[in-house]
Amino acid sequence: MIADTPNAPYYAVIFTSKLNLNHIGYAEMAEEMEIEVKNQAGFLGLESARNEIGITISYWDSLESIANWKANIQHQKAQHLGRTQWYEKYTVRICKVEREYSF
Repeated sequence: MIADTPNAPYYAVIFTSKLNLNHIGYAEMAEEMEIEVKNQAGFLGLESARNEIGITISYWDSLESIANWKANIQHQKAQHLGRTQWYEKYTVRICKVEREYSF
């Protein structure tokens, strides 16, 4: 699903990942995080796709909201499991969306 974001400017967190072979419990945690993030102040939307690599983009109203999500206790648990069990590699990019257009 394509996120319905407000008019720019706003922020995007781009999380690109490659799972390792041991990703038992990953799908369940991803579902939990999707529910949890929707309750975060400043959250604007989410887009995600997974094939050989996973790309999840979350949209936020401020850098403060992004920092609060990173500090969320449930999200910290997921981050720890990702680093220790599920991911071979990941990268997080935080961007300011200055302009957008769509069809």
